[in-house]
Amino acid sequence: MDLLRSLPLGLYLEQPQTWLHKIDPRVKFAWLMSFLTSYVLANNFWRVLLVVVLILATLIAKIPRRVWQQQMGWLLMLSFFVLAIGAISPDGMGVDYQPRIPANEQILTKQANSNNTVQEQASDRKKYSYVLFHKGPVKVTRRSLDLAVRLSTLIFTVIYSTNLYLLTTAPEEITSGIESLMQPLRRFKLPVTEIALTLTLSLRFIPLVLEEVQNLFRSVMTRAINWKKLGLKGGFKVWMTVAERLLENLLLRADQMANAMMVRGFTSPNEHRVQWHDLRFKGRDWLAILSLILFWGIRLAIGT
Repeated sequence: MDLLRSLPLGLYLEQPQTWLHKIDPRVKFAWLMSFLTSYVLANNFWRVLLVVVLILATLIAKIPRRVWQQQMGWLLMLSFFVLAIGAISPDGMGVDYQPRIPANEQILTKQANSNNTVQEQASDRKKYSYVLFHKGPVKVTRRSLDLAVRLSTLIFTVIYSTNLYLLTTAPEEITSGIESLMQPLRRFKLPVTEIALTLTLSLRFIPLVLEEVQNLFRSVMTRAINWKKLGLKGGFKVWMTVAERLLENLLLRADQMANAMMVRGFTSPNEHRVQWHDLRFKGRDWLAILSLILFWGIRLAIGT
C-alpha cells in the first residue's frame, strides 16, 4: 500500500509543469476562493457546472492520469452515493393539511361558476408533481433531489478544488502569495511572515504524516499478525500501539523542525524576511484574471 500515490492529498506535482503550474499563486488562490464562495446561494445548475469545470480544467491542463484518476474516481463515487442516498431519503418537508370544503358556502357557488375558466387554464399548464419517483419504499421528491444535488456537488467541489490547487502550486508559492495578500495587515503589527511560514510548514508536514502512516502500516503487515487469534480486544490493543507510535513519530518530526528553525534564527516575530519568490503578473495571469471576471459575471447572471 502506497499512500503517497493512492491518496495524493496535499502533494505537489513537480513534473510535468502544466499551464496551471505557471499561473501566479495569487491568481490561483482567487480562483480557489471563487469556487468555494460562488457555491453559496447558487442554483443546482451552477453547482453541477462547477463540477464540470473542475473536471475539464484537469483534463485540459494535461495532468498525468495516474495523479488524478484514483482520487477523482473515489470522489465521484462518494458524490454519487451521497446523491443516491440523499435523493431517496425523507425530505423532512412538513405539510399543513387544510379542510377540502370551505366553511363559507358562498365560496362554493362562486367556485362553481368559475370552474370552467379554471379548468381551461389548468389544461394549458404543465402538470406539476412534487413526487418525481415513487415505487415501493423508494420515493424521490423535488426537495430530496435538490438537497442531494447540493450536498454531493459541495463535497466534490470543496475537496477537489482544494486538492487541484495544492497539486499545481508549490508550498513556497502558496506562502509567498498569501504573504503578499496579507501585506496590509502589517499596519496592525501582525506577524505576517511567521503566519506564512507556519502555513508552509503545515503544508510540508502533510506528506510526512502520510509517510509515517504508510511506514507503520507496512510494519504491521510484514509481521503477519493472526488477527483471528488476537480477537477484538487484542486487535484493538495492536492498533492503539500503532496510533501511539504514530503520535510519537509526528511529535519527533515536529521537534526536529522546531530545532532547525531555532538554529536558523527564527526566534522572534517579524524580524526575519523570507524571500520565497518574486511574484509578477504575466500575460497568462492577466488572462486568468479576465476569465475570473467572466466567471463571476456568469455566476451573477445564471447562478442565482
